[in-house]
Amino acid sequence: MPRQHTRSAAWKGIAAVVAAGLVLAGCGGGSNAAGGNLARLEIMAPADPGGGWDQTARALQAAVTGANLVKSAQVSNVGGAGGTVGLQKLANERSESYLMVTGLVMVGAVETNGVDARLEDTTPIARLTAEDEVVVVPADSPHRTIEDLLKAVDEKGQGVSVTGGSAGGTDHILAAMLLKAKGIDPAKLNYVPYSGGGESLAALLGGKIDAGISGVGEYREQIKAGRLRALGTSGAQPHADLGAPTLKNVGTGVELVNWRGVVAPGSISLSAKERLVELVTDLHASPQWREELAKKGWTDTFLTGHEFARFLTLEVGRIKPVLQDIGLVK
Repeated sequence: MPRQHTRSAAWKGIAAVVAAGLVLAGCGGGSNAAGGNLARLEIMAPADPGGGWDQTARALQAAVTGANLVKSAQVSNVGGAGGTVGLQKLANERSESYLMVTGLVMVGAVETNGVDARLEDTTPIARLTAEDEVVVVPADSPHRTIEDLLKAVDEKGQGVSVTGGSAGGTDHILAAMLLKAKGIDPAKLNYVPYSGGGESLAALLGGKIDAGISGVGEYREQIKAGRLRALGTSGAQPHADLGAPTLKNVGTGVELVNWRGVVAPGSISLSAKERLVELVTDLHASPQWREELAKKGWTDTFLTGHEFARFLTLEVGRIKPVLQDIGLVK
């Protein structure tokens, strides 16, 4: 399909995209009011159920309907190729009332998969949340600390399996950064990607995988239930309820935070963009959304419009060299 060339100049030169999808349907883009006049909201995550994109989509569904910003909302999943199948769906969308939930994961996946659909073809709406990553092992694992796990990888190489989301995504990047911080050859990393958090969790609990990396929200309940052991979290501050230190403070110096937001198709009009920004701004101000943030342990990082576009440009510039350093992108 031909690329869109009408986007804001803030998008020029952006090398990658982050996306999961949120679709606003049934209103035809004709409403001049915010979400309260929308008849139907369809939320599409470009991954299988259980992962961070899916959780974000369902949290949006609950909050936007609970706050009466739309009349109804449904969630669908379009998994595959690190979310780039869903991204292509967005690129082909012509509705002016269509949103996508975005995140850091897709920055890497677009580059590693070499897809044509890119962030230049979307319209930035808002950054919503940030979430720390967590490294876990099954409760009966012999690895008690992150040092134990990394030592095992160094000694056994491919004999130690680590699972997470799609290849080149946030989980994969964090795994490679940990190895690099300890001077371990990235070729020793046996990374097993899954398109949804539910699959990786099942593999961990089933004893098929030695360790896992994902967003804190995806593993929190299993950690608190004693089925998984947290070895470390990737943010600046520890999570008291997980009983694990930050990776930065256990000798790796590694810090990485996963963020998520929303974008729209690149073909929408300026007035449609303004309506979508207004809808998400109303959502952000609602008690229903604050409840979802607290429930999932997500950090509020709300940012809209041109500032969000600039943030995305900087993120692409930051992550692509990391992918090159660890051999995921040439």
